[in-house]
Amino acid sequence: MNHDPQQHPDHVHRARALRSDRPEVEGLLWSKLRSNQTGFKFRRQHPFDPYVLDFYCPEKKLAIEVDGEGHSMGDQPMRDARKDGFLKKHGVRVLRFSAETVFRDMDAVVLTILAEVGG
Repeated sequence: MNHDPQQHPDHVHRARALRSDRPEVEGLLWSKLRSNQTGFKFRRQHPFDPYVLDFYCPEKKLAIEVDGEGHSMGDQPMRDARKDGFLKKHGVRVLRFSAETVFRDMDAVVLTILAEVGG
């Protein structure tokens, strides 16, 4: 299966819409990840068919997901597990952080990401 976003215009459109309407917590984390501040290039709202990843480092094949309140409700934990399994099957490691953790302890989140990418 090809994961080139150019091959999936619907997912590219959805990712663009998500970029312009992102939650505040994602904006805070993006301010730490953008412009190679970690030493690695991250993309935000990156299409990875059939999903859109909150943040993705292609060089390290690392996805970072920020889970809001709704991620512990209903069938969302099962959907997250299915997404994580799909990504793992395609060689992508996943780090998940709750929005609360990102707000409360951004330094620890960034240190965890740096440790994962080897920075």
